[in-house]
Amino acid sequence: MSIFKRLRDLTLSNVYALIEKAEDPIKLTDQYIRDMQEDLEDAEKAVAAQIALEKKFKQLYEEQAQLVEKRGEQAHIAAQAQNVDLARRALEEKKAAEAKAAEYKTSFDNNKAMADNLRAKLDEMRKQLTEMKNKRETLVARYQAAKAQEHINKSMAGFSSDSATAGLKRMEEKMLQAEARAEASNELAQSKGKSLDDEFAALGKDKAVEDELAALMKQYEKKE
Repeated sequence: MSIFKRLRDLTLSNVYALIEKAEDPIKLTDQYIRDMQEDLEDAEKAVAAQIALEKKFKQLYEEQAQLVEKRGEQAHIAAQAQNVDLARRALEEKKAAEAKAAEYKTSFDNNKAMADNLRAKLDEMRKQLTEMKNKRETLVARYQAAKAQEHINKSMAGFSSDSATAGLKRMEEKMLQAEARAEASNELAQSKGKSLDDEFAALGKDKAVEDELAALMKQYEKKE
């Protein structure tokens, strides 16, 4: 069932409300647009057929109207020639043509009115289709923005300043532990790398310092 069959008792604004409440408004809008395009194609065919009828009855009416005028002129010519029988026949055909012309004129007027009505409806359908396509662009933008916001909200659902602070603190503790291990490892490597000569040299340096310190302190000893 196409959208215009469904919309006999609905306005386009009601359709927009239904679309916006749909779980997937873009998919529903695309379906409505496809239905409208199909209806528009059917309507264009119907309008074309009605216009063809309008033109057909217009042509038939004009032909009979021309025949009425022609037989009237011929009746005058026959009367001037005193040809009663010919004048009578011309007038009889003129009368028959007038009847047909009146019939065709009525059919032409009726079909023209129907064609004009269908043209107006066709224009309205085209307008609604354009409006629906424009509405789709707006819905796409809104739908994509809503989806992006929803994705961000889900991503941040488990995120808080407290959890971030705790995470940073744990990282800092791990870094301090790693630095301490590295420093201890460096000291151990350095102690293991000292030679016997290095140790004696260090011992000598320590003794020289102690001797100098003892001499300095001796200078300021209080004499009793």
